[in-house]
Amino acid sequence: MPLHRFLLGKISAAVVLSALLLLALAHAGGAGSGAAHETYDMVIVNARVMDPESGLNAVRTIGIHGGKIAAISEKSLTGNSTIDAKGLVLAPGFIDLHEHGQEPRNYQFQAHDGVTTSLELEAGTDDVAKWYAAREGKSLINFGVSVGHIPVRMRVMHDPGSFLPTGDAARRAATPGEIAEMVAALEVGFRQGALAEGMGVNYTAAASHAEIVEMFRVAAKYGASVHVHLRYAGLKEPTTGLAALEEVVAAAAATGAPLHVVHITSMGLKFTPDLIAMVEGAQRHGLDVTTECYPYTAGSTALQSAIFDPGWQEAMGITYKDVQWTETGERLTAETFEKYRKQGGIVVIHSIPEQAARTAVANPMVMIASDGMMITGAKVHPRGQGTFSRVLGHYVREEKALDLMTALRKMSLMPARRLEKRAPAFKNKGRIRVGADADITLFDADRVIDKATYDDPLQYSEGIQFVLVNGVPVVKDGQLVEGIFPGRAARAPISQ
Repeated sequence: MPLHRFLLGKISAAVVLSALLLLALAHAGGAGSGAAHETYDMVIVNARVMDPESGLNAVRTIGIHGGKIAAISEKSLTGNSTIDAKGLVLAPGFIDLHEHGQEPRNYQFQAHDGVTTSLELEAGTDDVAKWYAAREGKSLINFGVSVGHIPVRMRVMHDPGSFLPTGDAARRAATPGEIAEMVAALEVGFRQGALAEGMGVNYTAAASHAEIVEMFRVAAKYGASVHVHLRYAGLKEPTTGLAALEEVVAAAAATGAPLHVVHITSMGLKFTPDLIAMVEGAQRHGLDVTTECYPYTAGSTALQSAIFDPGWQEAMGITYKDVQWTETGERLTAETFEKYRKQGGIVVIHSIPEQAARTAVANPMVMIASDGMMITGAKVHPRGQGTFSRVLGHYVREEKALDLMTALRKMSLMPARRLEKRAPAFKNKGRIRVGADADITLFDADRVIDKATYDDPLQYSEGIQFVLVNGVPVVKDGQLVEGIFPGRAARAPISQ
């Protein structure tokens, strides 16, 4: 071949290769690249973009296409619609690992609180496929669930309770045959795409240590984290929150199952720093153990549950006046305690010291999760409506207990990482990067605050100006967008 033809061929190949590379970069719209000639579905301009994964904290323009973040640019971009986010922080949509109220009304409050993915991972369900099917195409925000030891135990033991056990599932040891049935039911749930395994040992007090270990063993088989409400809460030896934590850390170490301890403050109370230190120690020694908290000084649960069996006052260091009946807002007496316990219903338990709440919220290792309750009337704990705004407004801005980037990491990236091994879809959540899901929260850092209170809990948070779920605005200019359902199933792979 003549030399000039050989060289021309080489040059032509290089030109083609360079052109293809530039085209690919423009299509990807990578961080710092404008892809200015492309028209995006939506463009967000003038936002202070804060990404906990990369540490990006600067004004950028975001291009969204097909429900994904397609460009992060210092240059202008063209979109079919534009949000001017001047003065607002743009962050990954918040991922709530612990929300019992998986209903449309709850989703509205959560969207106003910046949540784009709401997960019921503590209690869970005994029918994973049915649970997801009931919400498909009908949800404002993304949704997901665990397969739950509590509901599975209730089904196997024919417990008459609804949400929580009130009969044998709470107060009788399981037979070997019943444990085998529970194992089989959990396996079905995992094959149907359950995100995790839920467990509430405090509510199934008769479950043996051997039964708990067996449940952990199933989770380990499927690479699923176990989200545990500890067996004990409180101050009285030997049934302290620390002793209960020892039980599940041992189960995790023995089986290899990842462990996630829910609402560590309501389990540890004034000993919360000791429980956090134990989780940190387990991490340092190679165990996959994480935890969460909500930013309030009260818990909430059903008065008829095993938590209020005899001895509860001494265990939690409280008495009747510290328990509030949500329907009326009244503090209980010995007489009303017995009356309402027979009736059954939700109470707020004022038992968590402020210093314990602050310690947990401020700790970079402790995730934020609401433990929100089903909205069945006018009164409910405010945590399901205001958790994330309360952290941003009260603890970041007012108390300066932690910085903004740390708070955002605890609300988005850390929950996503907790689940992404079991459910790879979470690798594209909790981040602001090209290719990530366009689940985005935009808020005014100077104004964001929770408005829900114990006396008036059904109030939307303020300062969350825009919330996008899969690229679709569900909150716009601080107002809920009606009649849209862009939420999708957050689910682990389904297997046979």
